[in-house]
Amino acid sequence: MGIQKLMAKTKAKGDGKKGAKKIDASKALERSPSHLLHRALQVALDIYAEEIGPDAVTQRQYAVLSAVAAHEGLTQTDLVRTTGIDRSTLADLVARMIGKSLLARQRSAADARANTVRLTEQGRAALDLASPRVAAADERILRLLPSRKRDSFLDVLKDMSHAAEALHDGEAEAASAKGKKKDKAEKAGKPKAEKVTKSAKAEKPPKADKPAKAEKPAKAEKPKKPKKAASLETAGAA
Repeated sequence: MGIQKLMAKTKAKGDGKKGAKKIDASKALERSPSHLLHRALQVALDIYAEEIGPDAVTQRQYAVLSAVAAHEGLTQTDLVRTTGIDRSTLADLVARMIGKSLLARQRSAADARANTVRLTEQGRAALDLASPRVAAADERILRLLPSRKRDSFLDVLKDMSHAAEALHDGEAEAASAKGKKKDKAEKAGKPKAEKVTKSAKAEKPPKADKPAKAEKPAKAEKPKKPKKAASLETAGAA
């Protein structure tokens, strides 16, 4: 009997510790910005889906349509900055919206290398249909807070959004500067081709000596004619 009581007490202590851990974990989540923002986002998206309906544009599509309607001729880089949607996701999103004839792509008049997007008639109709429903969803979300806290809540969200954009821009600039520095270092490391000076130019090979002219054979001397012997007569006269 004593052993059973001891086991029961031990189990009760164990259950108490587990309960304390659960309470501690719950308190930690209540002070976790990532967890609270995730829950708030889930609530906001659920309300948005209820108000907008199943056949309307998604929240991100609505953000893109609104941004393009406010500033016709935005490039995808401009849309990344305006909507806060990351580049790869936005590229896929715009491609699908072009496929659905909500957007049209055209060459930028300012930069021939860039593409801009504009609303099509179908895209403008979708935006007009969704706008009042999105406004109703936003109103429902704000009603979750006391009226005195709504403005400060929106200010906090804007501050976080701007801070995230500034951080992203700073990281992009740092990455760009790092890439330029790396390219410069690589160029500096390459041996420069030495300029060929006049003295370093390859000397022309000496001209081959002309073969000496063959000497003409000496002319054979003609045999001298023997002098005529003085005639005896002349000698006798002398």
